[in-house]
Amino acid sequence: METEKGIRLLHLYEALLHGDGIRKKEAAERFGGDERSIQRDIEVLRNYFAEHNPPMEIRYIPKENCYQLVSVEQAFLNCGELLAVCKILLESRSMPKKEMDGILDKLLTACVSPKGEKAIRQIIANERLHYIEPHHGKLLTNRLWTLGQAIQSHNMIQVTYHTQFGKNKLRTLKPVGLMFSEYYFYLTAFIEDIDRETHFENADDLFPTIYRVDRMKKITVLDKQFSVPYSQRFSEGEFRKRVQFMYGGKLQTVRFIYKGPSVEAVLDRLPTAEILSEKEGRYEIRAEVFGKGIEMWLRSQGEYIEVQNKA
Repeated sequence: METEKGIRLLHLYEALLHGDGIRKKEAAERFGGDERSIQRDIEVLRNYFAEHNPPMEIRYIPKENCYQLVSVEQAFLNCGELLAVCKILLESRSMPKKEMDGILDKLLTACVSPKGEKAIRQIIANERLHYIEPHHGKLLTNRLWTLGQAIQSHNMIQVTYHTQFGKNKLRTLKPVGLMFSEYYFYLTAFIEDIDRETHFENADDLFPTIYRVDRMKKITVLDKQFSVPYSQRFSEGEFRKRVQFMYGGKLQTVRFIYKGPSVEAVLDRLPTAEILSEKEGRYEIRAEVFGKGIEMWLRSQGEYIEVQNKA
């Protein structure tokens, strides 16, 4: 019995070293055992490889439905990747300092080697020290998770929302997406039981309303689900391309001439933008966008922009 187990372990060991995955069901059929025996063998080999120098790890790969041997270094982000993530988080200024520090510490501890952790901590130390948190001061991660789960399960929610005009409004919503833009997280949702003629500038607007997550004073997930027919399902990615300024409003096409120093900045700012023509540094551009925010952006560009039309 022990001999059979030893032979089985050797075969599994060689398979892992050669980059072949171990599938428990197949291995059990091949060696005449059961899947629990194979799982115990995997644990024995996992302990063995963990003591290697450099250490190795047996990881389950869901996509392949098998166990594979990888270098522990591959389980970490490399230093450049983690530094990029930390810098993006800090530059976003999206959370109170307490919440931001907690996320950064967990990332640095869990996602990079000890040597890399020390180096990155030194690189971002000054930026962490002088981090300026958003004025709202609201903790957000629990709210985001609550909203994310409601979106995934198609559960309606009820929120007390503090508007920019200082009023509290109770809303029953069908949440469909979470987005981030310029310091704030936003929920996109369809409003339930509202007189669209009274409350909407465009009563025929088929697109969701946008809410700042930090302005939600209370969020209750209701025991009531909603459905969206597949052909009409909200596409967060497509909507995000067209909502650059987080202002509600109708879908429109803008056409303008850009004569500034960097047309790339315009194309990055407006993901749906396309260059129709170019002559002597004057670019004719068309973009599809939602809401009135585009008007403020166009005005902010001053002499670099000549608006042709909006439709």
